[in-house]
Amino acid sequence: MGGATLIAMYDYGGYNNVCFFAGEVRRPERVIPRSILLSIAAVGLLYLTMNVTILGVVPWREAMRSKAIVSDFIERLYGLRAAQAVTILVLWTTFASVFAVLLGYSRVPYAAAADGRFFRPFARLHPAKRFPSFSVLFLGACSVLACLLDLDVLINALIVIQVLVQFMAQIVAVTLIRRRRPDIVRPFHMPLYPLTSIVAFLGWLYILIASGAVYIAAGFGLLIIGIAAYLLRAKKVREWPFAPEEADA
Repeated sequence: MGGATLIAMYDYGGYNNVCFFAGEVRRPERVIPRSILLSIAAVGLLYLTMNVTILGVVPWREAMRSKAIVSDFIERLYGLRAAQAVTILVLWTTFASVFAVLLGYSRVPYAAAADGRFFRPFARLHPAKRFPSFSVLFLGACSVLACLLDLDVLINALIVIQVLVQFMAQIVAVTLIRRRRPDIVRPFHMPLYPLTSIVAFLGWLYILIASGAVYIAAGFGLLIIGIAAYLLRAKKVREWPFAPEEADA
């Protein structure tokens, strides 16, 4: 169950990509939640329809061993040429997905660098198009290197790292902001808070535990490296927790 849920979350990965464009969205407090919920519902319906349709033609035991199940499905119905055409369409859709996610995630190191909390090159903008060019190129290069890994290893590693560094940490951060920073503007609302946060945290924890000890250890290792890097930088620039007491006051 845990392994299947991990794969399912990978399949749905990207639903939150719109959050990285929040500064470029009109009325984000209205548009972003609706876009996420509608996209999850639409993708879920399409995904279920696609799987039921394929399993109606290709036996599930054979489908499990297939490396290109959609192409195999089309080939059985319409022949090799049609399967080749569909394969091209699948690759095109994959490229579009990677392109969108790359543009979204590149905003994260850019925003940190622009705020003075990350390496300066990541704050560079393209002189004409005004997008974070260095960040896009860096993440693109990392993605190319990641393609050298086995797909199963890559999927498990990506999800575990995101669960530890991003998803579970965000749930804790939302709670801390709500409790300790009532002065800042908070246009987003969470129905049934804090129950929603608790359920989400337990769900991510379950996926994390089911991923395997090796991936959990690797995730915690990266987390420790990230914390150490932050502390070294914070000490250098005298930020929290190394900020002078008068600055805290």
